Amino acid sequence: MFTSTLFPFLYLTLELPKRIINDAIGAQSSSITVLGVEFTQLGFLALLCAAFLLSVLLHGLLKMRINTMKGILSERMLRRLRYSLISRMLRFPKTYFRRTSQGELVAMITGETEPMGGMMGDALTQPVLQAGQMITILVFLFLQSVWFGLAAVALIPLQAWLIPKLQRRINLMNKERIKEVRQLAAMIGESAAGAGELRIHGGWRHRLSAISHRLGIVFNIRFQIYQKKFFMKFINNFITQLTPFFFFSVGGYLVIQGAVSLGALVAALAAYKDLSSPWKELLTFYNQAQDMSLRWETVTEKFSPSGVIDEVLMTGRPEVLPHLDGAIEMNDVTVTDADGNAVLENITARFASGSMVAVTAPSVEDRQALSDLLTREVMPASGTITVGDTALKNLHQSVIAARIGHASARPVLFRGSLEDNVMMSLRSRPTGTLPQDAQHAAQEAAAAGNSSDPLNAEWLDPDLAGLEQTGELRGWWQSLLEAMGSEETLYLRALDQKLDSDEKINLVAGLVEVRPRVWEAVVAAGLDRHVYRFDPERYNPALPVTSNLFFATMRRPLSQQELAAQTDLFDLMRKLGLEEGLLDLSRDVIDLLNQIFGTDGTEHPLFRKLGLDPELFERSVQLLRARGQGDAQTWSDADKVLLMTVPAQISAEQIGPAFSDTMQERILELRKANGLKVQDELRALYVPLRPDRIAPGLTVLENALYGKIADTAGGRADELRKIVSEVLDTAELRSSVTELIYDLPLALGGADLPAAFVEPLSISRAAVKRPDILILDNVLRGTEALERAAAARNLRRLLPDATLIHLGEAFEDVDDFDDHIEIRQGRMVSEEQTGVIADDSAASADLLRKLRALETTPMFSALNRKQLRLLAFGARWFSASAGDIIFHKNDMPTDGAYMILSGEAQLFHPEEGRGETQVAMVGPGSLVGELGVIRNEPRALTMRAKTEVEALRLGAEEFLAVVQNDAATSFKLLQVVAGYTSQRSG
Repeated sequence: MFTSTLFPFLYLTLELPKRIINDAIGAQSSSITVLGVEFTQLGFLALLCAAFLLSVLLHGLLKMRINTMKGILSERMLRRLRYSLISRMLRFPKTYFRRTSQGELVAMITGETEPMGGMMGDALTQPVLQAGQMITILVFLFLQSVWFGLAAVALIPLQAWLIPKLQRRINLMNKERIKEVRQLAAMIGESAAGAGELRIHGGWRHRLSAISHRLGIVFNIRFQIYQKKFFMKFINNFITQLTPFFFFSVGGYLVIQGAVSLGALVAALAAYKDLSSPWKELLTFYNQAQDMSLRWETVTEKFSPSGVIDEVLMTGRPEVLPHLDGAIEMNDVTVTDADGNAVLENITARFASGSMVAVTAPSVEDRQALSDLLTREVMPASGTITVGDTALKNLHQSVIAARIGHASARPVLFRGSLEDNVMMSLRSRPTGTLPQDAQHAAQEAAAAGNSSDPLNAEWLDPDLAGLEQTGELRGWWQSLLEAMGSEETLYLRALDQKLDSDEKINLVAGLVEVRPRVWEAVVAAGLDRHVYRFDPERYNPALPVTSNLFFATMRRPLSQQELAAQTDLFDLMRKLGLEEGLLDLSRDVIDLLNQIFGTDGTEHPLFRKLGLDPELFERSVQLLRARGQGDAQTWSDADKVLLMTVPAQISAEQIGPAFSDTMQERILELRKANGLKVQDELRALYVPLRPDRIAPGLTVLENALYGKIADTAGGRADELRKIVSEVLDTAELRSSVTELIYDLPLALGGADLPAAFVEPLSISRAAVKRPDILILDNVLRGTEALERAAAARNLRRLLPDATLIHLGEAFEDVDDFDDHIEIRQGRMVSEEQTGVIADDSAASADLLRKLRALETTPMFSALNRKQLRLLAFGARWFSASAGDIIFHKNDMPTDGAYMILSGEAQLFHPEEGRGETQVAMVGPGSLVGELGVIRNEPRALTMRAKTEVEALRLGAEEFLAVVQNDAATSFKLLQVVAGYTSQRSG
C-alpha cells in the first residue's frame, strides 16, 4: 500500500514537463488562467517548475523510504531465516552431526543465505514497485497517444521471451565453467605437490601441456559465454533502441500532422527512457529468483534430516518441571544408524529409581548409542523407554535438560569461562524484569522472529540445583570437585590465574600479607635461587625490557599488535636513548627466531609461548631482509616501532645470550635516572611493582612470590608451587584462590583447557543441577580403581536420590552397584538371540553368523560396527581335520589371517632331518597369520590342526583396511606383537 503512493508523483514528473513546454513556454498569450486564477506567463512557468521540483523531491524521498524499508525487511528476513536454520539445527539428532561436516552447515547458514536476504526483501516490493512504475509510465504514454503506448509495449513480449531464454543458456555454461575450473584447481594442486617429481622425472612439459589444454577448455567456454552474453546485450539494446525509432518516425509524423503536440512527444520520449529501468529490474529479479530457488532447494534439503526433534518439545518451557523419580524401563528397544543397520538390538532392562547401575559395554559405539537413547538424542526404531509412567519421547526438552545429566570423557565445550560452561544447565531461561535498554533490542528481535530473551538479564536459576541463593552455587560446585578428587588440581591451576586489584579484595590483601611467609618458606627449602625476585636494584631476566625499564608490569597482557599501537611508549623510549640499542637487539632476536622457526613455523607451541604475532613477525623478517644492515635512522617510525615490539614483548630469559649484560646495565641506569619518574605518564598501561601491593598483570603464584620462577628451575618449579600452595592454604586463602578458576577463559571448543580439567568439568556440568538421572559415560578412566570407587561413592553421597548409570568398558567390582548389565556388539550378553537367523535370507544369516563369531573374540570385540561388517563380509568359513596342514612355512600370506573359533592347532618350525620344533599352541579366539599379512612376507611357521578346527579366514585386503582405519584394533594388534617379542626375548 505504501509503495502505491509513489506512482502519482511519478506520473507528475512525467506530466509536468509536457505542461511546462505546451502550456507555459508555448503559451500563445502573456496571461494564463488556470482554475479561475490568472497568471502571467513567467509566473505560470515558475509555478509549474516549482511543482515539478516538488514532485521530483517527494518522488525521491518516497523511493528512498521504500528502499530503506525494503533493506530493513531484507535484513529482518535474513535474520529470521538464519535464526530458523540455527534453531532447527539444534533439533537435529546427534547422529546427524557425526556424518555431516560442521563447516558445510556453517557455510550454508552464513554464505548461502546471504543473497537470499536481499531476495526476500525484493520478493515483496520489487514486482510491485517496478511493475507499478511501468504501468504508470505506460498509462501516461497511452494518454498522450494510443500509438505511443502501442509502440512502447510492442516489443516487451519479445524481450520477456528471448532474454530469459538466452540467460538460461549462459547460466548452464557458467556451471560448466565452474566444473572445469575445479578440475583445473585439482590439477594445479597436484602439480604444486609433485613439482619435484615432475622435475626429476622430466614430466613438466607434458604436465604443462595438460594444464594448457585445460586452460584452453576454460577459455573456449568463457569465449562462448562472452559471445552469448554480448549477443544477448546487443539484442536487448537493439530492441530497446528500436522503440525510440518508432517514436521519432511515427511521433514526428503525428507532430507534423498536428495530431499530438511537441511537448507530448518530448514527454513520451522521456517517459520511455524511464520505462527501460523498471523493465531491466524485473528481468534481473526474474533471473535472481531462478538462482535463489536452486539455493533454497539445496538449503532445505540439507536442513531436513530424519529424526528431527519435534519443535513443540523445544518451544517455551513448562511452568512446572516434573521430577523423573520413577524406574527407567527399556522394552525391546532397537536403535539403527543412518543406513538402517542395527546399533542396539532388542534391549530390555529395568533400572530402579535411585539405584546405582553399571553397564559394561566395550564398544564406544554401544556406549554412545545407549547414552543418546537415555538422553533422547536418538529415538528408538522400535520399542519404548519410560521413566515411571512417562514415555521419554513425550517429555519436553526442558524437563530432560533439568532432570537428566550426561557426562562424557570428551565433552563439547563452548567459548567463554569455565563457569559459563559448568552452569549451562542452570541458565535455562532469563529471570527478573527486562532492563530498559534491552527492550528495544527485544522488540527488534521479536520483529525478526528471533528469541526476545535478553542476553544481559540474570539467567542463573539456583532453584534448579535445589538452592536459594546464586552465591551458593560456587560452594555446591566446589563440593562436586572435592567429591571427584579434582579440587586440588584446580587449586594448583588457579595459582596461574591473573589477578585484578579491583576484585577479590580479601585475596588481594591476603596475598600482600602472606608474601614474607612465602619467601621465608622458599629460602628455608633452598629454592630461592630459582626465583627472580622483583628488586629495583637488579635487572629481572624474566620481565620484558619495558617492564624492567619502568620497574612495572602491564595492567593487562597486550598482544604485539596492540603494543605496536602504543606510540607514546616508544616515543618515550626514543627520548631515553634506547632506540638504537633496542633496534640492534631486535635484529639479533628476529634473526635468531627466524633460524629456529622460520616464517612457516609460527604455529609451533614454543613460538606461541613467546606471545609474538605471526603476521607481524613475518613482516619484521621481510623488513630486515629488505633493509639488510643499513642505517636504522633512515627507517620510518612505523618500521622502528614494529621491530622494537619484539624485545618489548619477550624477556631476556627467552631471548638468551643475544640480550647482552651491557644492554641490561644500560636499562638499569635509565631506570634509576628516568624510569621511575615516568611511571605516572604510563599509569594507563603499567602498574609499579611494590612489595605492599599486588601486580594485576601477574599470576597469583608470581604475586605471592613477588617474583617469577626461572625457566631453568625445571622440576623445582613444582616444588615452589607446592610450597606457595601450602602457605596460602595455611593462611586460609585456598577457597579464594580456587574461585579464580571459575573465571578461567576457554577458547573455541575448549582447545586450551588442560586434559586434567575436562572430565571434572563434564561431570560437574552434568551434576550441578542435581539431576534425577545421571549418566556417566566412561569417565575417570585415567584414575586408579580406588579413586574411581571413591568418586562414585562421593557422588552417591551428594546425589542420594538420583539414579546413577555408569557406562564403561569394564568394572573392577560390579558388586559395588545395585544392578549390572553387559552389552556387546549392540546386544545384551544375557539375552540369547534364537530364531533370528532363520527369518533372514541365506546371505544375511551367513553374515550375521560371521559377525557373532568375530565379536566374541577379544581382538575384535570393541571394533566399530561398520568395520566389523566389512571384515565379516570378506571372511570365509574354514574347517580342518586333525593333522591337516593349514599353511606351510615360506608360503605367501595370500590366503589372509585365521581366526580360530574352535579346536586347537600347532605352530612349529619344520627342520629337515631333525623333525620339528613346536613354537605355540593356539586355540579359540586366537588370530594367526596376521603379521605375514601386514608385512606381506612369507609365513614364518607351519600351522597344523591338532584337533578338528573351525575358523574364519579373514581376507588380506579387508583385514588391512580394518587395521589402518580402526585405532583400537591397531592398538590390540600392537599388544599382540609386543607379546610375541617378549616371548622371543624371554
